[in-house]
Amino acid sequence: MAPSSTSSEGATDEWVPPSRRPELADVVPVPQDDGPHPVVPIAYRDEFREVMDYFRALYFAGERSVRALHLTAEAIDLNPGNYTVWHFRRLVLEALEANLQEEMNFVDQIAECNPKNYQIWHHKRWLVEKLGPGIANKEHEFTRKILAMDAKNYHAWSHRQWVLQALGGWETELQYCNQLLEEDVFNNSAWNQRYLVITRSPFLGGLAAMRDSEVDYTIEAILANPQNESPWRYLKGLYKGENDFLMADERISDVCLKVLKNDSTCVFALSLLLDLLQIGLQPSDELRGTVEAMKNSDPEIADADLATAICLILQKCDPLRINYWSWYRTTISSQI
Repeated sequence: MAPSSTSSEGATDEWVPPSRRPELADVVPVPQDDGPHPVVPIAYRDEFREVMDYFRALYFAGERSVRALHLTAEAIDLNPGNYTVWHFRRLVLEALEANLQEEMNFVDQIAECNPKNYQIWHHKRWLVEKLGPGIANKEHEFTRKILAMDAKNYHAWSHRQWVLQALGGWETELQYCNQLLEEDVFNNSAWNQRYLVITRSPFLGGLAAMRDSEVDYTIEAILANPQNESPWRYLKGLYKGENDFLMADERISDVCLKVLKNDSTCVFALSLLLDLLQIGLQPSDELRGTVEAMKNSDPEIADADLATAICLILQKCDPLRINYWSWYRTTISSQI
């Protein structure tokens, strides 16, 4: 039977130092080499120091054994971020032809307590590559669990996207994005995932097929929370590289108008409107009148053309990017 690699490796009711374990009696521990005159030596706990000294001995000897596997589990428990230990563990697992499903269970337990550890997620990807498509659903369930604790965990999202593209599982991903956005429409990670799904899923027909319904979905989200930047950026992304379609879709300028009629300082509406004007939008009389009313309320911009006026308004209502809007104003080439 292949050796086990679960979290109970070598466990006893009471921890026994490696120096007192019969199975390690032949091992000569290798202390950490901090040089002849360490300036500020780290005050390691005795348990940590001893485990790492014995790990180093097996690592330098290149030993691929069950006891080496057990010792890596202890070292990982003491410091889950030690990439050398994780690398050596993979070498040992391969040499022993260990049960990788049990290894995945072991890693998942650690990941739940250390969900933002690079080494753990790298190790999980390695395991998924070994285990193949049959593990995909379980990985999606696991990332759901991690994202339920922190909906913006970069590591979990990165892993989920990789599993989708490498092994599949697209069928219910848009529904999952819907669920996350219903729970928190400000979740920019969920908006990002939604864009990945509509552009990469083999079941949805691509961006062109999804654009119309996605525009309606996004506009509804914007009107519900105009100060939420994510749907504004998502809306523009639906027309990435296709400015003619962006300008021609009356829903885009219309949502800017609706928002600005209620809040003339909405940076996102003003910014999108400015972009539309720059690519050639001929504003409706109502939209032009709305901006003209904003101009007339400020004598400093009353004589400016439409695009320049919007830039000047943005310089005042978006002071953090005042230099950007000042520069943008220099790019405006003609009267609108």
